Amino acid sequence: MSIFNHKQRNNIILASIIILACFLLYALSGLFSSILGAIILFTLFRPVYIGLAEKRGWNKTLVALLIIFISLIVIVIPFLALSIMVIQKISGISKESLPIQDWIYKIDIFSSQHLNQPKLAENTLQKASEYIAQLFPSILSSAVNIIITLLVMYFLLYFMFTQIREFEKGVLKFAPFREQHALKFAETLHNATYSNVLGQGIIAFVQGTLLAMGFYAFGIPDPIFWGVIGMFISFLPVVGAPTLTIPASIILFANDHTMKGIFLLAYGLLFIGNVDNVLRMIINKRVGNTHPLITVIGVFIGIPLFGILGLVFGPLLLSYFLLLVEIYETNRMAAERLDRIRTNMDN
Repeated sequence: MSIFNHKQRNNIILASIIILACFLLYALSGLFSSILGAIILFTLFRPVYIGLAEKRGWNKTLVALLIIFISLIVIVIPFLALSIMVIQKISGISKESLPIQDWIYKIDIFSSQHLNQPKLAENTLQKASEYIAQLFPSILSSAVNIIITLLVMYFLLYFMFTQIREFEKGVLKFAPFREQHALKFAETLHNATYSNVLGQGIIAFVQGTLLAMGFYAFGIPDPIFWGVIGMFISFLPVVGAPTLTIPASIILFANDHTMKGIFLLAYGLLFIGNVDNVLRMIINKRVGNTHPLITVIGVFIGIPLFGILGLVFGPLLLSYFLLLVEIYETNRMAAERLDRIRTNMDN
């Protein structure tokens, strides 16, 4: 005979499950980017898979492989290529392929005379270098880590698609809330993912393209490079690509191109900035509304954890966290109402 009763055995088993789950989460922490990436791609391409595999009757394996190929070509490879290009260009800047020292000298003279900031450019460049070094650790660390992350991500994604109904039933079964709340969570997850990935991606692409065109028109060297930088910082709604026109305009002012500097500043802050606002309103109406504060805080949470991927992962994780808090509050209020009803019935 066991010395434990039924309830004690269940409590011991539950404690063992929690302890083992903590060990498993710790062991899988290095693959968290792969897991989260697979969830994001699954959410993005789920309608495509259902439309082709279930509605049109295409082979499930073929559709899953097709989605993997499309995501590689459209999302992953361009993202990595742009990141590597930025890193190589930054290395080139350190080798003085651009007249960066002349720019710093002229900006410091201008800021000292007009802004009472004698070392504005030098201090800003130092802070920017530290930020960029933090932004790209996953790219700088090792190509092997990137390959492993992608392989695990696509391995998970393949089985999530080919066994999509079993996967969704399992998630629904083990979800710690009611079915209607699970469906609400899935809908909000879908909207938040589309808003942060597709919505922010479209805004970043448009802003970076407009910035590159403006720099080219006003004679700023390397407009494509700065356009790519603008794409990355467009994920920060408070900062955004238009702010890059401020130092560029100061460079033009320092080189006695006053009218060019004024027009470039107006082009960035008024035109590109308003295009950003219009796009955000359209995307929020069509896809899903992500508050700018969530984006900003999420980015600063995500970058130290995931590097450049934190631009996307951070706001998503914060959105998911806030949704879980909302569901918890709903469950708690429902439980309190049931307790009051039972108490009134007993009395």
